[in-house]
Amino acid sequence: MSWLTPMRARSSDEPHRASTPLELFFDLCFVVAVSQAALPLHHSLAEGHVLVALRGFLMVFFAIWWAWMNFTWFASAYDTDDDVYRITTLVQIAGALVLAAGVDTAFEHSDFTEITIGYVIMRLALVAQWLRAARSDPQRRPTAYRYAIGISAVQVLWLLRLLLPAESALTVPVFLGLVLLELAVPIWAENARGGPTTYHPHHIAERYGLFTLIVLGESVMAAVVAFHDAYNERAEFTAGLTRLAISGVLIVFALWWIYFDRSAHGLLTSLRTSILWGYGHYFIFGAAAAVGAGLSVAVDHVTEHAEISSTLAAYAIAVPVAVYLFFVWLLHLRPHQSGTLRYAYPIVVVVILLLPFVPGSIELIAAVLVALVAVMITVGRRTPDPIA
Repeated sequence: MSWLTPMRARSSDEPHRASTPLELFFDLCFVVAVSQAALPLHHSLAEGHVLVALRGFLMVFFAIWWAWMNFTWFASAYDTDDDVYRITTLVQIAGALVLAAGVDTAFEHSDFTEITIGYVIMRLALVAQWLRAARSDPQRRPTAYRYAIGISAVQVLWLLRLLLPAESALTVPVFLGLVLLELAVPIWAENARGGPTTYHPHHIAERYGLFTLIVLGESVMAAVVAFHDAYNERAEFTAGLTRLAISGVLIVFALWWIYFDRSAHGLLTSLRTSILWGYGHYFIFGAAAAVGAGLSVAVDHVTEHAEISSTLAAYAIAVPVAVYLFFVWLLHLRPHQSGTLRYAYPIVVVVILLLPFVPGSIELIAAVLVALVAVMITVGRRTPDPIA
């Protein structure tokens, strides 16, 4: 392999396109940041600091998800897998690890300095990739330059944001404004006169599916650690923890089944639908990560370590499960459904959000999800697919 090969655009219908070992390594390293974000979410919820927990988690998770998403779509179009490409990608991974190291400081002291530095490292490494693509792909040079300019400009604004005091009333509004600018860059760039990038629908669907698997796996690991510690503490909690463990396993299994029931590549038929589909996964990935934190909160409640009510402990699971279900239905399943079946998921979402007021709510959430999967297998598979 040569040191530097031209970064020509890959074909959007390239046969047998699969994720590379570097992409899988990238995902695994990013999950370190996901786990670091989920841990303080768990502790803050267990202490009853709900708004602080949600604000911190959603802000930190945006940085993780957005950097991952931008690399994923770039790699789908321009992965040359040469030495320079690998080194630049490893720099992005290093930035993700710096970001992960700053999560605790951001949650506890609202100090986003370390997170911002890690984020900027990731983003500027991607700028270098776009500049290289511009040099090698004359047809899409305007698109690549727009990406490089837009990303660089927003990084300057992120650094200027650090001048705000930690507890400033402008912190959240400025953050939201910068998020909107970040989201606008791909829309602006992909509509350049050079044409959109040649992302591969099958490859993109596989990459998103693999990251969903990894994030769900992280939730399982977080819950297992919490259960292990609790079981070893006091025998009197064994019955309650066993019921919770069985329910947690069923919940995660059902979430996996629901996401992978249908392939998504057939939905990525236009730039508009692809962007909406890609952006909507912020809620799927974030909710999947939050399920693990919710299960850990439930363990703390059963073992009397949480300073919250049973209703709030149940909502720590019910809310991320409901968000996950709604967006998987909206992005993945709704286009495949017809008739009354397409309303089943919104109804289940409402039911899950009401269950925390009922005794044994976590067990009931698991039962409802298992029933939903059963309906998908029996009724859903027999219903004609409108886009098949």
